[in-house]
Amino acid sequence: MNREAHATYDRLPGTETTGIGQEGPTGRPMPDFPVPPPLASHGPARIIAMCNQKGGVGKTTSTINLGAALAEYGRKVLMVDFDPQGALSVGFGVRTHDLDVTVYNLLVERGHDIRSVIQQTRVPGVDVLPANIDLSAAEVQLVGEVAREQILARALRPVVDDYDVILIDCQPSLGLLTVNALTAAHGVIIPLECEFFAMRGVALLIETIEKITDRLNPRLQIDGILATMYDGRTLHSREVVRSVVDHFQDTVFHTVISRTVKFPDATLAAEPITTYAATHAGAEAYRQLARELIQRGGAP
Repeated sequence: MNREAHATYDRLPGTETTGIGQEGPTGRPMPDFPVPPPLASHGPARIIAMCNQKGGVGKTTSTINLGAALAEYGRKVLMVDFDPQGALSVGFGVRTHDLDVTVYNLLVERGHDIRSVIQQTRVPGVDVLPANIDLSAAEVQLVGEVAREQILARALRPVVDDYDVILIDCQPSLGLLTVNALTAAHGVIIPLECEFFAMRGVALLIETIEKITDRLNPRLQIDGILATMYDGRTLHSREVVRSVVDHFQDTVFHTVISRTVKFPDATLAAEPITTYAATHAGAEAYRQLARELIQRGGAP
């Protein structure tokens, strides 16, 4: 698709942002999310797990771009790649196959300094704790460990005071790695593709979150459900969003992430859309999400 076709697609109905006070895609008036004031100091971090056991819902894209948007507002952000596919790491230009030490080693071996594993990115204020395919072995290796659900929380503890937000990009499953992420987290954001089949797993995910809150992590709360891959031209997308709001009410973010060709383009460029196409509606949507999250108390 050529550049002109890209631009035309991005102007189609449903890909534009909604003005303050106008009815947004969720069927509710869009509130004003003001630019947050700068922080007087950094840390301790609020830890947020980006979680959905269904793949292909825009989870990694949302983690990368929400983190970059929070950094634009002066927040120090650590991205934790907790998916063996390593997509988040690759999305920041990290050559995952060349790494000798990753988050996997922090989980299964003693003696590693997390600060030496964390890598700076080209985005100011954003660091990444990388992962690669080695992480797929951790699920089996951790089964026999004492307090196996709390190993990630222990690994992150030395750097919690260095950051304002720690975002964990979970793998698409409800296995032991995801349980570790939810046990370490203060909040959960659930990216949800605007597709009826995607809705079916949300109830199971929320049930899992409630079990972890009850048994392992009483501070855990759902920060919000984020509608992704929205296409306002289709009745299907519009109905899915309204149905999600009917079921989950104010748990659903007002911000909705529209489908656009710019997201895969930014991924290929190994940078967030906030720098790849800074004025694009997709970049503005993630800045709005960052402001909404801060206003909700989900980030400092």
